[in-house]
Formats: sequence, structure tokens, C-alpha cells
Amino acid sequence: MSQRDAGNSNDPAAIAGTASADTLPMLRFLTCGSVDDGKSTLIGRLLYDCHTIFEDTLLAAERDSMMYGTTGEPLDFALLLDGLQAEREQGITIDVAYRYFATPRRKFIVADTPGHEQYTRNMVTGASTSDAAVLLVDARKGVLIQTRRHTCIVHLLGIKNIVLAVNKMDAVGYDESTFKAIDHDYRAFAALLGIANVTTIPVSALRGENLAKRAVAMSWYEGPTLLEYLESVDVTSGREREPLRLPVQWVCRPNSDFRGYAGTIASGTVSVGDQIASLPAGMTATITRILNGDEDCTSAQAGDAVVVTLDHEIDISRGDVLCAATARSEISDQISANVVWMSKHHMLKGRPYILRCGTQSVLAQISDIKYKLNVESLEHVAARDLSCNEIGSCNISLNKPITFDSYEDNRSTGAFVLIDRTTNETVGAGMIMFALRRAQNIHWQALNISREQRAELKGQHACCLWFTGLSGSGKSTIANLIEKRLFAQGRHTYILDGDNVRHGLNRDLGFTEADRVENIRRVAEVSRLMVDAGLITIVSFISPFRAERQFARERFPDGNFLEIFIDTPLDLCEQRDPKGLYKKARAGQLANFTGINSPYEAPENPEIHIAGGSVSAEEHVEEIINALVKRGFLHAH
Repeated sequence: MSQRDAGNSNDPAAIAGTASADTLPMLRFLTCGSVDDGKSTLIGRLLYDCHTIFEDTLLAAERDSMMYGTTGEPLDFALLLDGLQAEREQGITIDVAYRYFATPRRKFIVADTPGHEQYTRNMVTGASTSDAAVLLVDARKGVLIQTRRHTCIVHLLGIKNIVLAVNKMDAVGYDESTFKAIDHDYRAFAALLGIANVTTIPVSALRGENLAKRAVAMSWYEGPTLLEYLESVDVTSGREREPLRLPVQWVCRPNSDFRGYAGTIASGTVSVGDQIASLPAGMTATITRILNGDEDCTSAQAGDAVVVTLDHEIDISRGDVLCAATARSEISDQISANVVWMSKHHMLKGRPYILRCGTQSVLAQISDIKYKLNVESLEHVAARDLSCNEIGSCNISLNKPITFDSYEDNRSTGAFVLIDRTTNETVGAGMIMFALRRAQNIHWQALNISREQRAELKGQHACCLWFTGLSGSGKSTIANLIEKRLFAQGRHTYILDGDNVRHGLNRDLGFTEADRVENIRRVAEVSRLMVDAGLITIVSFISPFRAERQFARERFPDGNFLEIFIDTPLDLCEQRDPKGLYKKARAGQLANFTGINSPYEAPENPEIHIAGGSVSAEEHVEEIINALVKRGFLHAH
């Protein structure tokens, strides 16, 4: 079969030779490395040499080579992968390009990941499902910072099989000493991370040397070609050998006679007659039936989408995990994890995010950033936040326990993503290290007297009145007048004012975004305790970020939190400028001042919306009192 005839075959088995593609083992691997190390060229050439390029794709690449090619050759192999117009024009990879190919010995899915630092998050996406990594180094440049960064990520993501492909050997005259020096440098760095399984191969991706065929010019190299390595690397110690983990995606009840639990097996195997435990509840049952599609089967393994039934009904819902009864996952609401940050907005301690681990979704807060990793020196650097593409070790608190394994033990159930609650953007990827011991030592103490009983004793409806608005909006003035009116009515109140709290509880905090987040977190917890004591608690803080105001709201039962937005125009606030702060901010003497050089995110649906400055403060107080009466928080007087 000619190269182009093979490329026209739509049958993977024909491409692979005599073996059926369905019976071949699968290897997922990624290519990574620094910019212009030749990742796309390497994969494009490998696909070409394995006769897996379709005729129309090859003709299009030859056409594009005349317009966008960077090698000076009739065919720029990188263009076989770089599908985005921006990639072709710039000669770089931006997105992750996935390609399938097969040989007589194995099927492959390869992820070609970007090399630029700003696209490190894309590289994490490609690495998360890979069994092996091909890390490219330009023989002319050696080991670079991005090489180290990608090695750290590959290691953190649990990839055990690493190939260091020293590319562009033709550009250094196939010099053996250059290859050995790079090999020595990389192994020294890898050893610091505890990486022992590294195979180093000298290659020329452009000329196809030591990819699918041996290089005559590098006869001094006696190891495997890249394809030989990929065909033979052992990845059998994978998910099938791990204990059963079946995250429940949904409960299947087509009729009253059938109740099944559907999901994709993350690891291990399951057979009819196996005893399982449903976590976090911990109840046990026996598997009576396994459906794979419409077919009954006696067993299933990792990767299979199944519906299982049990010998008796137990309480199971989406997000629960079915485990082997004798090898259960951990359960905790506090974890330690490594996090790769992916967002242009910094990761902030105390800010609430959504954490998704398998089918589980919970609210999470970064309770502590222990350090961030200097990928060049591997030094642990003190940090208060993480910026885009940085890697850090963090403690994370969850609003309820999740079921998990350490990432080292199980990549499927030990991985999670963090999601921004307002934009739904995936902002971080994490690997769970262990449950925090403090979670095992701290338990809720049941109290005999409830919030409702304390409030009833005081003859009032305990609640939190949360005033927010720009500096100078009048919120503190109005909040003070509100408390004076309530006090005169015999109400039991307390007011938490932003400036006053910063003299005591929050005197250690500044005005960076991270400090503002922590400022509101502390005040939200204190105000919740005050409402638990039966008080009408009045909070007057700028509280500029929606995420933190939402966090505060969630500290309270429904109906016990009222957001009161004093919506005063910025120009009027500046005219008032009671503390001279706007003048200093405009003069550049005050950093991170809300409304000038730090954003204010206005409430979208506050319970009470006051047009600040439209009438007198006393009239605004009447508006708020009337709204509280209408909502049933106060009785009319």
C-alpha cells in the first residue's frame, strides 16, 4: 500500500496492519516543551512516517506550507496539526491538538500542547489524561525554564513515563557530546523531583530521524526510536488494577420496578456479586446486575459506562461514589492539594470557588496558601496568592465532605477543578495530596438553644442587614441612623462598621485584593455568630466584590440576610469625600482605592436598592424601615 493509498483508508485496522484496531492496546501521550522546540513538527512527521495522513489533509498542508511554512521545505509537518488560523500565521501552537493514529502494535491518542508560558493551562488539559509524556528540548538551547515548568506539571499530574526528545540534532551536527550534556542536565533536574523513569532519545523531527526509523548519522545512539518506545512502554499498571471507584452520575428509574446507578467506572473492575460501599454515607450492598449499554454483562472495568443495580435499596444520589467495600476512598471537608492556576485573575485566599471532583460539586475556599513552586529552582516560595500558570500548595476548606483518593493513588478520583462562581470559568486544576488531620479533630458541637429561641426572647427577628456601597455613599450614616431607630424601638442590635473593625479584628489587613477578601470573610463569620445570638446585626462595609458578598449571604439561612445597596453616583461620593481619600487616590497617593484604581462590583439583585443622594439620609432611613416592615422583619409602629 502506498503512503497516499494508506492515507486514504478510513479503516484504522487497515492503517494498523492485520490486527483489528478494537483489539489493540491504547496509549495516550502528550508532547510538550518550550516554544519552537518542534513539537508539532515531530508529531506531524511521525503521523506521516506511519502512513496515517489522509490525502486531502496532505494536499492542504502542502498548499499551506507555501503560505505559512517556517522550515523552507515543500511540506511543513507542523501544519498537519496546527489547525487554527492564528497558529498557522504565527507558526506556534495555541490550543491542544489531539490526533489518533495506529501501528500494528498499538493505538495512540497524542495531545500536541502549546509551549508558550501563557498557554501552560492548555498543556495541563492535555496532560490530565495522558499515560506518557514526550518532552522536547532544542539541542541548540538545552533545558529551559519552560522545560522545567512542563516537567513539574507532568510530575504533579502523575505521568510516570517520560521521554526527553532532544530535537534538532541535525542543527548541531549530530554531536554526541551535546546530547549527553543535555541528558545529564535534565536527569539532574528530574532527580530533584523524584523522577527516575526517563528515556532520552536524540531526534531530528524535520528529517524524521530516530522517530519511526533509525538515524544513520547518529549510529552512536543504541536506544529505541521514539516509535519503538511508544509501542513498547508498559502502562498496564493502570486504572484496572486500582480499587473500584464508580462516581454516580445519575439515578436511573425508568419505572417503579427498576432502580439503577449510572456512571463511568473511574478505576478498578466490578462484577456481579461484588460487595460495594456507597460513600460518603458508608452503606453497603451487593451488585446484582451490570448493564453496559443495552447488554447485561457479568463484569466491567475502568472506562466502561455502566448502570448497576443492587440487592437492596440504599440512599444513593448523584455525586456519591461506589467503592470496593474492602478498599474505600477517604472522606473529608478539608484537604491539602497542589493547584495549577489558570485564570488571569489571581487565586485569593478566602475567596469562594466551586470545586468539582468527579461528579461531586461543592463550595470551596482556599484556607491557606502554603507556598508556590519556583519551577526553575524548585524552591518553595512564600505566597499570598497565585497568578496565571503558577503552581502552589494549598489547604482547601469545603462546605461539605467529599469522597476522594490521593492523586498519587488514583488520578481519576484525586483530581479536581476550581470554577469561578460568577463567570463559570475554570480557573484552576488541582491534585489532592491528603486530608487535613484537623478535619478529623474538629466536629460541630450541638447547642441546646437555637437562634430562633434567642431571637424570641428578645422579641425580634434576628437578621443581618448588609450595607454596601462606595466610600462616601452614605452607608455608614444611614446604618447608624437605622440602628438608632431600632434601638429606640427596643430592638437588640449591633453595628459592624468597616473602619471600626479594622482597628481591632482586622488591623493586620491592608487593602490588596487578597486582604479585602479576607476582611469580608472574617466579618461575615462574626456577623453570623451575632445573628445566632438573636441580634439584628448591621454591617456597613464597602465589600466591593460580588463573590465575597455571596459568601457572606451563604453564612445565613434563607431570609436572614438582606443586602442593602446604597447606590450613590461616584461623582457625588467624590464631592463629599469626607476623609479626603478620593483626592489622594486621584493624586496617585492611595493604591487600590475602590472606584478609582480598584473595581466595585455593584449588586445585581439586592433586597433593598437605595438611590443614594436623591433625598436626605433620614428619608432613606424611612425607605429602609418601610421595606423591613413590608418583608416582615419589623412590625409597623
